[in-house]
Amino acid sequence: MQKTDKTSCMSSHPALPDTLIRKPEGLFIAGTRITLYDVMDYLLGGWPPHLIRQELDLTEAQITDVMEYIDVNRTQCVAEYHEVLQQADENRQYWERRNRDRLAQVAASQPKAGQEALWEKLQAWKTRLQHGC
Repeated sequence: MQKTDKTSCMSSHPALPDTLIRKPEGLFIAGTRITLYDVMDYLLGGWPPHLIRQELDLTEAQITDVMEYIDVNRTQCVAEYHEVLQQADENRQYWERRNRDRLAQVAASQPKAGQEALWEKLQAWKTRLQHGC
């Protein structure tokens, strides 16, 4: 059974089956944290639907509805999928920049008073890991 997409302000979104809901972050399988884009990742990786269903612990109805929705709305699903990938890449780049600066600060810091022995042990472990010992 189809229902109208009440959470979207845009009328350009097609009707959703009961097993899919649209949130600001995109399309989700109702009652889960699994997105339509998660399923698309597996599909683009060559996984058949029955294995995706098992991997994501979905019901037969959920995977059937998702697959039908993707098939009927392929152009829009692919466009949204690429938007999600672009946003994820921007987020990853932001956090890499932010963490790079923070990690540089941490690397330049000195041990606190009383932690010198721990610091030396940590440095020894880092050296062993870098040399594969």
